[in-house]
Amino acid sequence: MTAILRVESAKLLRGSLTLSGLLAMLSAFFLVVFPSVREEAALIEEVYPAYLLELLGIEELHTIEGFVGGYVFSFVWILITGIYVAYVSAGMIAGDVRDRKMDLVLSTPVSRESVVLQKVAALWVPLVAVTVGLLAVLLVGVTVLGESLDPVALAMVHLLGVPYLLVCAGIGIVLSVLVDRVETAQATALGLVFVLWLVDGLSTMNPDFEWVGDLTPSRYYDPTAILVHEEYAFLDAGILLAVFLVLLGLALLVFTRRDI
Repeated sequence: MTAILRVESAKLLRGSLTLSGLLAMLSAFFLVVFPSVREEAALIEEVYPAYLLELLGIEELHTIEGFVGGYVFSFVWILITGIYVAYVSAGMIAGDVRDRKMDLVLSTPVSRESVVLQKVAALWVPLVAVTVGLLAVLLVGVTVLGESLDPVALAMVHLLGVPYLLVCAGIGIVLSVLVDRVETAQATALGLVFVLWLVDGLSTMNPDFEWVGDLTPSRYYDPTAILVHEEYAFLDAGILLAVFLVLLGLALLVFTRRDI
């Protein structure tokens, strides 16, 4: 049975296309200012505080690879898309429970596990929309600038970024089955993803607390390393996938035992 998957996918389509369009425009703006940034790259890296460079993953800013990894993916993929996916997933269960739609759904021959799994599976819509939109803007924008990106590295930076977004989704879906109020679940998911991103960067300021960053999902996804050094951290992606499965399993366990 895939009725829930189809319905949820349709519900996410409009918002995903809107998000993709907005992120495409933001990415295009970043690319427009790249020539100016390239000329002042040395000064920018000297003026920026070390913790800010670590937070954004800025390296070799004078190259298109370093710029795209440090600016475009740090904001567009890690921060904005991660927050969006967590926010949307946090409302999937809590929203239906609050509106009493869940009672109607569960009155049909469908298990609670299937409800959660199909709702999470519907997140393919924003993942595909953002990936296609960002990829198109980068390919066109880089060509217009007279630059080039390694197609393999560009594909891998998108592919290896999916596990990170899945962890964000996992955070949201756990909160969605734990918290009754949809607004509270979504606000908490949004804030938690932002704080984890912030902690990852700030933890590098003090070697004694750098281990704290290992507890954040963004630590295991480095777009700059992929684009600049062609380092494909498959192990880190595997860790993120494992964390997502744990979060999904926790959500399933809580929801199947919950009295709604």
